[in-house]
Amino acid sequence: MDKELEEVNKFYNIVIEFIANYSFQILGALIIIIIGIFVSRYVQKFVLRVMINNKIDETLSGFVANFVRFLVVAIMAILALGKLGISIAPFIAALGAISLTAGLALQGSVSNFAAGIVLVLTKPFKIGDTITVHDVYGEVEDIKLSYTSLRNEDGEQITIPNKYMIGDVLVNSFSYRVVEGNVGVAYDSDVEKAISTIKDVVLSQKDVSSENEPIVGVERFNDSSVDIAYRYWAPTKSFFKTQYDVNIKVLKALNSADITIPFPQREIRVLGEDSVSK
Repeated sequence: MDKELEEVNKFYNIVIEFIANYSFQILGALIIIIIGIFVSRYVQKFVLRVMINNKIDETLSGFVANFVRFLVVAIMAILALGKLGISIAPFIAALGAISLTAGLALQGSVSNFAAGIVLVLTKPFKIGDTITVHDVYGEVEDIKLSYTSLRNEDGEQITIPNKYMIGDVLVNSFSYRVVEGNVGVAYDSDVEKAISTIKDVVLSQKDVSSENEPIVGVERFNDSSVDIAYRYWAPTKSFFKTQYDVNIKVLKALNSADITIPFPQREIRVLGEDSVSK
């Protein structure tokens, strides 16, 4: 019992001695940390407000503001450790080793973040545009620093790492995509009337872009028909629906205008009738 009381008394003396020797250092370190937290919040809001007022992208502004806040807290933490008399050299060395290891492990992620910053600064597309990259297309739904989200007509969400947005050919057709179609008419049909009929159908479709005039004309001369091609712009969200609606209306309009859509024909002539009769 006396031994236990002696150990408790010894521990108590150590605690009292520690508090007596380091109480002001601990208090000073806590004050530095608290001041750092408040200052970092103020600096973060200030940086964010300045960047937004200068019309810098909101995503990049938030990233920079958060990074500045982290730097302020890190600097105050280093000052607090120095106040306690703790050498920060081992911490800096350890931080460097951790940073190197993390950089190698997250090399792909880092490249995505770097590409995201380039996208935000250069702005090759914006939310609502239709882009095609890596044979994938869709309407831009969200732009993050590490990836970009697209949404296609089927409602599928497509997530593309930003490094592919910078390192590959990117096609931006904004909010529309071009639709191409063709139909063959008979050689004895009024081709100019057929072209005018198809153009009227395309122009009457409400979903077709009014900013880009549809193009209709003779594409080629086939064995059994004159092929008429037509091109117009349809919204990405209703690309196939618009295409199918236009096609059925073109068919009905051509039939109503008595314009023949031929099928492949072959004319066969038999020579040497006398030999055949034998």
